[in-house]
Amino acid sequence: MGRSSRDRMHWSPGHLDGAFEPRQVLEQIGVAEGDVFLDAGCGEGRFSIPAASMVGASGKVYAADTSAERIAALEGLTHHSGLDQVEAFVADVIEQIPAPANTVDVCLMANVFHDFAEKGAVRGELSEIKRVLRPEGTLAILDFRKDVDRPPGPPLSRRLNPLETERLVSRYGFRQESSAEVGRYHYLSIFRLVEKPAKPEVGCR
Repeated sequence: MGRSSRDRMHWSPGHLDGAFEPRQVLEQIGVAEGDVFLDAGCGEGRFSIPAASMVGASGKVYAADTSAERIAALEGLTHHSGLDQVEAFVADVIEQIPAPANTVDVCLMANVFHDFAEKGAVRGELSEIKRVLRPEGTLAILDFRKDVDRPPGPPLSRRLNPLETERLVSRYGFRQESSAEVGRYHYLSIFRLVEKPAKPEVGCR
């Protein structure tokens, strides 16, 4: 094994000047061969697909989204590409992630954290992510910068800056390892899980 939304904004970084490549983001997070990777709010798999090639046949990719249509599209892509290590499912990460406890090495939340913060749902979301993460597991939050008032992304009033994100996430047993701008529109904050729930619930498959 590898290392120890409801209102998701869907867009195509490759079509924007000054954006980023998903694989470069995954490399910056440190996704490696053999990892178990969770794409929380995966959409149609912009990160799930390259993550599958990076974790390889010995790894696993869990891809969760609230949209059945997007999950169906992702399943079509993974089936066509022979990516059997990808398990996609319709799920609300606030309620339950269909993955066993203490199994995930890296969880990525791309363009969704501001939605949970706005709805006051961060505690529920991070509680379930904590359950499935291994001790010392990685949580990576990629979200829209608050100091760039231009498309894409939500209005500035809905965005969080990296310090606001750190303050929220650190309340729930995570320690920030790094934070940096990614492309022209985003920042990437990487956290380490330092506190596990005393009695994690059993996940479903």
